[in-house]
Order: sequence, then C-alpha cells, then structure tokens
Amino acid sequence: MLAAREGEGTRATEAMEKLCRGYWYPLYAFVRRQGRSPEDARDLTQGFFAHLLARDFLRGLSRENGRFRSFLLAALKHFLADQWDKAWALKRGGGTPPLSLDAQTAEERYRLEPADDASPDRIFERRWALTLLDQALARLREEFAAAGRAELFAVLRQFQGDEPPPATGAAAAAQLGMAENTFKSHLRRFRLRYRELLCEEVAQTVATPADVAEELRHLKSVLAG
Repeated sequence: MLAAREGEGTRATEAMEKLCRGYWYPLYAFVRRQGRSPEDARDLTQGFFAHLLARDFLRGLSRENGRFRSFLLAALKHFLADQWDKAWALKRGGGTPPLSLDAQTAEERYRLEPADDASPDRIFERRWALTLLDQALARLREEFAAAGRAELFAVLRQFQGDEPPPATGAAAAAQLGMAENTFKSHLRRFRLRYRELLCEEVAQTVATPADVAEELRHLKSVLAG
C-alpha cells in the first residue's frame, strides 16, 4: 500500500493494480449484498476500479488511518452513492475495464456466502479476511511446489485451520513415510511460515508495520463472529 501511495508513475500504478486484483472479490460481494444483479455488480465493480485507478486517491490516506480495507470500502460506498452512474459507460462500451475480473467465478463464490442476514459490511470484511488467508496459503503452496514438496504440502494443509484433520498425525506421517516426530516438526514449520506469509500479506494493506498486529486481531474477530 505504501508503494501505491508514495510511489510515482508506473511503480505506483502497478502497486495499486496489484492491491485491486487481490481484493476485488470482497467489493463484488459487497455490491451483490446491496441487492444488485450479478451483471450490475460486475459493471459497478469494474467502474469503481476505473474510477479508483484514474485518480491519485491514496495520496490523501494518512498513516493514522492507513488500512486499505477501510479506505477501499469507504471509497466504494462513496462511489455507489454519488458516482455509480459513471460505471455504466463500461456497459455501453464507453471504456476499457482496467482489470480482468472473472465475473462467473465471482458469482459462484458469492452463491456460497452464508444465507443469513449478515450486512454488506460484514460480508465484505469476512471475504477480505478469507482473501488474505487464501493468498498467504497460495504463496506457501508455491514455495512447497518449488521445493518439490507438493505432496507434503497437501498433507500438512489438512492440519491447518479450525476443522479437525481427516487423519491423526501418526497416520499422516505413515502416509508420507516418515516418523511421527518428523511430521510434527514439518507441521510446526508449516504453521510458522504460514503465519509469516499472512503477516506479510496484511502488511501490504496497512500503512505501518505497527498496524499489522491490530489488523490481524480485527480480522480474527471477524472470522470468529
């Protein structure tokens, strides 16, 4: 986020686009929760990004209130309230979408959202938190694959999270052909590296390193609620 806010030219644009690519789905889910159709949500989300990327919005984001999550949602609400009609230029062919969004996949994901009365804001924050978790896990998967340990990742992944694993540690160790103590050592390192990557992902969305721990606590409470 600092690169997007404080960088110049191509570097700032690329940083902003990276943030938008990573976190567009929570915005889509928010718009859908407002009662918009899938087609309208797609166009409005695209229109919002066109609006966002065409302006130097992050310059006004202070370090005291430097959470990209909060900034992005506030900017989207303002866009929907006061400028949403500009998004229809995309639908009419009057603009080029700044990002390629997989609308079909987004709608499939949205249909899996809880069928309850959660507010659009709550849905946004939950999807934001889950997106951070997914991105950290994807990076960890890539690290294991690069080291030729894809099978080990697949087994360790089953022990990550709140759900009970499908097998005991002893059974998982036997599946991998290693001692149980060795498996436990791999699992400890897996969890530690996962948390490190999660902290890195969060750090990209806040203004200062001091904000990371607080943001993690907030997102944990969102998922727990």
